[in-house]
Amino acid sequence: MNEKVTTRTQDLLPEPTLRRLPWYLAFLSTLRNASIEYISTTRIAEELDVDPSQIAKDLSFLGIRGKTRIGYKVDALEKALRDYLGFDRRHNAVMMGAGSLGAALIADSGLQRYGLNIVAGIDINPDIIGSDINGVKIYDTSRTAALVKDLDIMIGIIAVPVESAQAAADTLADAGVKAIWNFTPSRIRVREGVVISNTSIYSHLAVMYNRLSTINTDDAQ
Repeated sequence: MNEKVTTRTQDLLPEPTLRRLPWYLAFLSTLRNASIEYISTTRIAEELDVDPSQIAKDLSFLGIRGKTRIGYKVDALEKALRDYLGFDRRHNAVMMGAGSLGAALIADSGLQRYGLNIVAGIDINPDIIGSDINGVKIYDTSRTAALVKDLDIMIGIIAVPVESAQAAADTLADAGVKAIWNFTPSRIRVREGVVISNTSIYSHLAVMYNRLSTINTDDAQ
């Protein structure tokens, strides 16, 4: 029986599954670079500390099947995952806030490898407006709607001070973006039909600091 890798029509996957799929993809990329042709769920599980049955279940959501007793063909599975996750498709984005964090994200060319193409930046600082970062021009907030339309922008990224986060989200939603990637600790609200993804660096720091303090307390005993 020939091994087959297929993907079903994109369904709404459980969020934990979606968060694990990029782990699998990153591991598969290292295997392909090492010229490894096939991989089993058991081997993936050993590397990523995820139960093999969970991996099989995650991949089954995508309709991906491996070859009995051999496993998955690495390059085919990698391609299927990249396609499903949208990493091989171009997604134009605008950066709302071109300060230290926003500028760093604009300059991160690695994001393009995952389909995110930041084509413009927005800021209120007159010292920044009109400049460019890594070839990406920074515009005044008043240009947001025109940029979204003219540059076919679907995603807005928010990296502004927390007190300005909701206003930035409102501006992006009014301009017509379909998804917002929020890097502030603020829980913004938008109209129905706009996808929100929150990535709070500060929340992750809080968890790390808390776990670290627990380790230090145990060591002191």
